[in-house]
Amino acid sequence: MNDRNERYRDLRERYPEFVYEAYHHEVTEKGLKVWFDCRMGDVVFHPEALFEARPFLNMDAEDIDRMVFDIGMIELISYWKCACPPTVKVECGSLDDGQVAFWKKLYWNGLGEFFYTNGIAETQDSFLQVCSGECVVDSIRDHVLPTTDYPLPTQYLVPIGGGKDSVVTLELLRRAGKQIRPLIMNPRGATIECARIAGFPMEEVLVIRRKIDPTLLDLNGETECDQTGANVHRYLNGHTPFSAMLAFYTRLASTLSGVPNVALSNENSANESTVIGTTVNHQYSKSLEFEDDFRRYCPGFNYFSFLRPLSELQIAMLFSRFTAYHDVFRSCNVGSKEDIWCGHCAKCLFAYIILSPFIEPVRLNQIFGKAMLDDMTLEHEFRQLIGEAETKPFECVGTVNEVRQALGMTLKRWYPDERPALLRDLKDDGKDIKDLKTLSPMGNLTEEERNILQEACTEKNN
Repeated sequence: MNDRNERYRDLRERYPEFVYEAYHHEVTEKGLKVWFDCRMGDVVFHPEALFEARPFLNMDAEDIDRMVFDIGMIELISYWKCACPPTVKVECGSLDDGQVAFWKKLYWNGLGEFFYTNGIAETQDSFLQVCSGECVVDSIRDHVLPTTDYPLPTQYLVPIGGGKDSVVTLELLRRAGKQIRPLIMNPRGATIECARIAGFPMEEVLVIRRKIDPTLLDLNGETECDQTGANVHRYLNGHTPFSAMLAFYTRLASTLSGVPNVALSNENSANESTVIGTTVNHQYSKSLEFEDDFRRYCPGFNYFSFLRPLSELQIAMLFSRFTAYHDVFRSCNVGSKEDIWCGHCAKCLFAYIILSPFIEPVRLNQIFGKAMLDDMTLEHEFRQLIGEAETKPFECVGTVNEVRQALGMTLKRWYPDERPALLRDLKDDGKDIKDLKTLSPMGNLTEEERNILQEACTEKNN
């Protein structure tokens, strides 16, 4: 048994139960605050979030208790994973068998990368038991904000992440004459700038400010000596399904804003496993499988990905036309706090590669700050992206075939003679170039929405 798996077993023995005690919501002059009480042993957590006050939000919306409860259920994952107690006890709400099955599946698949990278040997049946009791509601509404009576013009709630994908959704729907309400969680430079360029000042954006309990950050930093005398982390840490968490927040945002459609920007590439030959997928909560499960869990709530019929390569082709965003968009997780492209990670390299067939090299180098295809320090990440490693990078990146097709197109268009350093030994894999005008049939789009995508892909690229 490896040391990390043994640590996992020890933590589960020390913390046999994770308890979801209560959820709360309160309207103040700042907006709608939601927060949660949960504990494992003597460790307590109180995650919270604020839906900022806006004139277009109905803070007096009814029937939001269950939505707040479910936000608490998805927030638990970030805290549960530090010790992985074998039982989650839900004291503040009730779940039927189908709902329990939904949460167990989401925990298992959403934490697939977490289990893999921590070397944890576990089964889907044995890793977690979910128990629930009778529903107990704690709703505090001492300060009610005034509401507006005018009909809301917005038809689509569009989460903006600051990357190329949400820009494509935003621009295609906007140019098709659809009315849009942007949503940003924890605004930063790229998200604010993308909204501004699209014509939305922050007072017209639905803003959610989510806070992680500092106790979790403290636990993540705790270390101790193992049997060899080496310093190791006392608690477990790793990737959690952020997009699933966002889904439950957008459900409440949809109710507060009166916007019936939530248009995500997840492409069909998100369905591919990260670890070859397994179901471990960094992007599970962006996959169509999760989207369909979530729609069944929340019937009547139109949560869907507008870009699902598209590949990453098609999205890059469309984004290349929206030049106003090229200097402000960001997808790098390493550089997110500084709002920069770090230029040294797989996410930066993938973004560079997928755009390389459509944006000439000098301009692309200006956007990313360097000629990334000439940086041999990125050879490992490059091999991962082209399928010459055991795993793809644990990042939101496209499929191996998409990367290879992008590189083939780049070589043909920009480098007919001398190749960049990373591409000198790249062999032609013999795969046919896919038609970028053809949409995948997958997704939960209406015929009109598919037509918007089809017309955009058919339009001649500049």
